Amino acid sequence: MFISLLAGCGGSDAASDEDSNGEDKHIHFLYNFSTNSLDPHVDTSYVPLRAGITETLVRLDEENLTVEPWLAEGWEGEDGINWTIELREDVSFHNGREMDAAAVKASLERAIDESVAMRNALKIDEIKADGHTLEITTTEPFPEFISELVNPNVSIIDVSEEDVLNRPIGTGPFELEEFVPGSRLELTRYDHYWDGASNLDGVTFSFNEDANARSLALRSGQVDIVYRPEVESLETLEQEEGIHVESTATFRVHQMTMNVQRESLKDVNVRRAVDALIDRQEIVDTILLGHAEVAVGPFLPSLPFAPTYEQRPSGADVAVEYLEEAGYTLENGMMQKDGEPLTLTLLTYPARADLPLIAEVFQSDAKQIGIDVEIKQIDIPEEYMASNRDWDIATYSNLTAPRGDAGYYLNATYHPKGALNFSGAEEEELTEMIDELNQTVNQEERAILAEQAADYVNENVINSFVLHPSTIVAYNDNKVKNWETTRSEYYMITNKLDVK
Repeated sequence: MFISLLAGCGGSDAASDEDSNGEDKHIHFLYNFSTNSLDPHVDTSYVPLRAGITETLVRLDEENLTVEPWLAEGWEGEDGINWTIELREDVSFHNGREMDAAAVKASLERAIDESVAMRNALKIDEIKADGHTLEITTTEPFPEFISELVNPNVSIIDVSEEDVLNRPIGTGPFELEEFVPGSRLELTRYDHYWDGASNLDGVTFSFNEDANARSLALRSGQVDIVYRPEVESLETLEQEEGIHVESTATFRVHQMTMNVQRESLKDVNVRRAVDALIDRQEIVDTILLGHAEVAVGPFLPSLPFAPTYEQRPSGADVAVEYLEEAGYTLENGMMQKDGEPLTLTLLTYPARADLPLIAEVFQSDAKQIGIDVEIKQIDIPEEYMASNRDWDIATYSNLTAPRGDAGYYLNATYHPKGALNFSGAEEEELTEMIDELNQTVNQEERAILAEQAADYVNENVINSFVLHPSTIVAYNDNKVKNWETTRSEYYMITNKLDVK
């Protein structure tokens, strides 16, 4: 059984043996999401960027919550419509081709052709290329255009290569040697990397969605770094000699996504009842073992655009009161309205081990007041929720400020054109707030608009927020050097990663 649990990690022990003999400098990284595609323009797992294969024009400065140059050297766009982006002149793709403006133009155009979400997010009308200068015009004033270029789905690749799905050619510190879909990537150092070649010879980036298996793989020495080990195993891991465990607050929220297109959930009082049933502190204490912060809204309270909320009453009695306002009564142990019992289908997925547990806690609490909750396990939540409307609520985890700004989450999750608007929200007042936010430059004014939008979401319970989880990473402290757990969760395998 132990062997079978580790089998999903992929790779071999040979690399680790070579490390200890000094013959090869190799890191084995084990991630909690698998992917069957490496197309950076549509892959929602962002593996090409996280694995150090691709890069974007700009990146997030996580300390200052600002956007900083990466493949771009600088930019101008005072009117919010006409943008000039100057590219670095010392960058090459892994096939040796120069990264010039024409190549970047082709990559951006492919991204907006392949992804409706990116087309809506970037609002690009026209791109012109000249040497290492890009001239981009947006369809409307869009002051936050540059920050949208942080998105891993606009990673820059050489689109003249044929097999983007399995072998994207990027500009990062590591090039792809082998890809086994759903299992692993084998990466080798790119010697001509513009920011200085890595000291590592190679990296294995493998997948296993079983949290217990990930923890076991680290304890056995089969892997060097584990992303999100099993929470219950942390105490054991921390007692293991040579294993270091990090718990880092990130820009993420676990939420209960409401399908407001479902008949029962069209009533805000039913949504308020669902929200009242969530025992957030109990979930933080018992499921996350304290490695999280109770959430009221989507944004961490420490962020400048996070509203201050009044404490909302919660508990089973409060939930029943809301349901009674919605016309439900408890009869024969079932919450009913017009003779129809209130039943809810709750989606969850195993890649984040705490989400199914949150679903089970909610199911148990709902049963106490006569609500029958059917839990349905799915594999890829984004694909399922976008294509199916046969569900009521879903445990979902979302990055809410990966650009250091509220605009990304509000646009993606609540705008009618948003790529992550799985709730199906089409609130005219909220949409107007987001549209105004998109055209506002002043940061103080943006913060006010973001607070207003978040308040609207909270008051109308379009989604319900459970907790802000910490990102937990465990690694072999005797071997791994310069690992950094980022708050955005974008930047993982870098040229600074090394072995001791």
